[in-house]
Amino acid sequence: MSSSRVVLAGARLVLPGGVEGDRLAVEGDRIAAIASGEPEVGDLDLTGHTVVPGFVDLHVHGGGGASYASGIAEEALLAARTHLEHGTTTTVASTVTGEIDDLARQAHVLSELVEDGVLAGIHFEGPFISPGRCGAHRPDLLREPDPALVRKLVDAARGHARMVTLAPELPGGLDSVRMLADLGVIAAVGHTDSDYATTLEAIDAGATVATHLFNAMPGIAHRAPGPIVALLEDERVTVELINDGVHLHPSVLDLAYRTAGASRVALITDAMGAAGMGDGLYPLGPLQVQVKDGVAMLPDGSSIAGSTLTLDQVFRRAMVVHGLTVNQAVESLSAAPARLLGLSDSIGSLEAGKLADLVVLDSDTYDLVAVMRRGRWVRGDDLFTTVAPSGGSTAD
Repeated sequence: MSSSRVVLAGARLVLPGGVEGDRLAVEGDRIAAIASGEPEVGDLDLTGHTVVPGFVDLHVHGGGGASYASGIAEEALLAARTHLEHGTTTTVASTVTGEIDDLARQAHVLSELVEDGVLAGIHFEGPFISPGRCGAHRPDLLREPDPALVRKLVDAARGHARMVTLAPELPGGLDSVRMLADLGVIAAVGHTDSDYATTLEAIDAGATVATHLFNAMPGIAHRAPGPIVALLEDERVTVELINDGVHLHPSVLDLAYRTAGASRVALITDAMGAAGMGDGLYPLGPLQVQVKDGVAMLPDGSSIAGSTLTLDQVFRRAMVVHGLTVNQAVESLSAAPARLLGLSDSIGSLEAGKLADLVVLDSDTYDLVAVMRRGRWVRGDDLFTTVAPSGGSTAD
């Protein structure tokens, strides 16, 4: 659409208070108004569709055959575009364990894309993680979370570091959590062998996120509840979950929802370069990953190595497999992560004055149909017709 004003009519609008209204006006890059009423001449007819706020991914390593850890701007742009076309209108780019100087160089490249408005920030996953829970991170490159080293990476991001995942039980771990909290950077507990008591200490020190809860951490034992219980039970913590049917049994994800509630769950992709692509070999930082039947593994089969998800697939699974309400799904894919990032004044829900970041879904199947970011169609705008006089319609 070339017009500065676009009105979407006839769709179910998933608003903070429920599914209400059926006319949403966009002017420039903002939602101008939400109302009910009959479609008017010139409105885009979205009958049979559901409109939800754009998805927010806190944890994604790449897509479209590209990796954020490459240190190459063109690759990062391709990865961001791939996920944008699948509804992720806000992306926090995740790195993977590497040499500190290499990570700092990657942060420099990614910071420029944050300043250009492509990305919303940087997440450092590693190298400050447990050797016993490193998963698809090179053990020889791991480092203890010395606050000076953690600060070096944060500084390299030039104010755009959003999150650092670390193992709080390691030397310097709790001090680094406190430092990150003081700097306004999210401290996330993950890839950890922490026990219950130490995890509580980390939360009290300022940790507010569980990096892909259940994965890369000890399980729950009846006399050793470990980090999972501590992270699930504390109202201050948002828990990341990977809903691909591989990382978590469906009943485990359902348990997390019953315990934490949708407002404390952030559904993420943890996707690597194969997202949006086919099977084959792909890089994940300094490692190679084998993707077969859509599942990413280290070639020796020793660990899952991220996912091949896009957030439209995650949304559909939440609805179809887990039976979440559409408002619960929106909470975990948009509102909760936006709130965690401190961006809920501009994204995360359909409200007048917020950025026009929208995802249009088929109301019956929840398949993705169209995506708008900041008032501009990314895909799907040619699928709708405009309302014409006398009940007719014309191609948009």
